[in-house]
Amino acid sequence: MQDNGIVLISPDRHHQVTGFTRPLWLLAALVFFRYSPAATVELDPPSTPAGYVSLLLINEAAFPGERGFESEDDSKAAMLAVLWVLHCRSAAIPSGYTQKEVADVESRSLIDVMTAGGIKGQVDGFYKDSKGRFAAAPRVHERVKYLLGLANQGEPGRMARLLLYARDIARQYFQAGPSGPDRFARLQRIGSVHVTGRSYAWMTDVGGFDPGGSFVRIPEKQRGSLGGNRFYTLEKK
Repeated sequence: MQDNGIVLISPDRHHQVTGFTRPLWLLAALVFFRYSPAATVELDPPSTPAGYVSLLLINEAAFPGERGFESEDDSKAAMLAVLWVLHCRSAAIPSGYTQKEVADVESRSLIDVMTAGGIKGQVDGFYKDSKGRFAAAPRVHERVKYLLGLANQGEPGRMARLLLYARDIARQYFQAGPSGPDRFARLQRIGSVHVTGRSYAWMTDVGGFDPGGSFVRIPEKQRGSLGGNRFYTLEKK
């Protein structure tokens, strides 16, 4: 089975197909391929707030065939968790911390939080250009273009659903906030460390990557690894 949902049906290898039945197989296959609906995934322009955020969500989550991909639900959970990190950095700084300490910026704008520090800043590859326009590194656009190409081949499958999920939760955010619960909101302790709850950072889940400082790694027990990323909360002050 391909990811686009097309199933190539063949008779059992031990069952002989007669000359009378073979045309029926061919006819069924032709009808299936001719009338199967093709996916038509369209994303919002990255020049819009929702389109720009969805670009980030797609870029940060593992897709089928990529390192870190476990399941469609896992990658969707990663997208929502990334959105919650940005939201918390912009609107839910915990007691004892300043926003500047946590997010390297002072702003209630989620876009400002995303682009803080420039192209190699808080979110690698996402920044504002010299005219203040939303910008992303070429590799980001190239990957999303590639994923769109795969998603729009044949029937809608996992690729299409993941892309549309990123688009839709980004749209929803700018209308009414995050579209699902913050899975890390009730964290109180990790090992012997008292924590603030919520997540305030994420990084590629590879050994040697760690934001350091007061950030505390959320372990497997609390599902701290999603879509190829590791999420971090803050030590309570």
